[in-house]
Amino acid sequence: MHSSCLIHALSDEERRTFERDGYLLIPNALSVDEVTRLTALVDRLGAERADEVEPNGRLHLRDFLRWDPVFMDLLDWPTTFPKVWGILGWHIQLYLSHVDITPPVPKGTPRPGRLGWHQDSGRVNREMETDPRPRLSVKVGYFLTDVSVPGRGNFCVVPGSHLSNRLDSDDRDPANATPVCAEPGTAVLFDRRLWHSPSPNTSDVTRKAVFYGYSYRWLRPRDNLRIEDYPDCRDPIRRQLLGASGDGHGYSSPQPEDVPLRQWLVEHGRDVCD
Repeated sequence: MHSSCLIHALSDEERRTFERDGYLLIPNALSVDEVTRLTALVDRLGAERADEVEPNGRLHLRDFLRWDPVFMDLLDWPTTFPKVWGILGWHIQLYLSHVDITPPVPKGTPRPGRLGWHQDSGRVNREMETDPRPRLSVKVGYFLTDVSVPGRGNFCVVPGSHLSNRLDSDDRDPANATPVCAEPGTAVLFDRRLWHSPSPNTSDVTRKAVFYGYSYRWLRPRDNLRIEDYPDCRDPIRRQLLGASGDGHGYSSPQPEDVPLRQWLVEHGRDVCD
């Protein structure tokens, strides 16, 4: 990583917003040219993997980093990754990635009575005992299409709900449910505990977004990540994020060589916690 990414380190105001709301918008995380390049790549993937479309028309592609070098570049993207380590610290990995392509729903499709509200991480939310449950991970989503108005398959959230194990609603959406409206190139960073949901795309625009999930290294990845699948990756911090470790013990009690991100932060004058 280049030291210039430190200008995007998490600010005190951003931290307060994230801790209060459970999510943070990052405008202009991608340039216009980067959005154009990624959109073309996602369009190509959509055409190549059309046979994987879900019954609702959405295409949800996981574990895609090896498919193109552009996706690898987003792993430690300078406008967003500093905010990830600002939240989670240095003992982190990539644990999940997915591309979502959400076309318009057919005309006349009834709106669901309630969106599909959930917290990320599956059975973690049944088997962890505390209230609220621990953060464990965050996710960064990059919006490639214009979702600056509702009705475009917006990512919907319940602000502040990351501090509750339950969502106080029955068969209706919560009163403070909020569609995230953003221009192309905006990223959203959110706590895995935040109650969130996709929403119907009732526009004439196909919504495209790319998501990267980061967790602590001792959490088992949800993608089929193996560092052996990336023989050309030589960057030490990227190798950390892809799961490299001297042995299994290094995931819970890492040696310096297991976590080069920590040493990079020290060398660049950042405070680190042990």
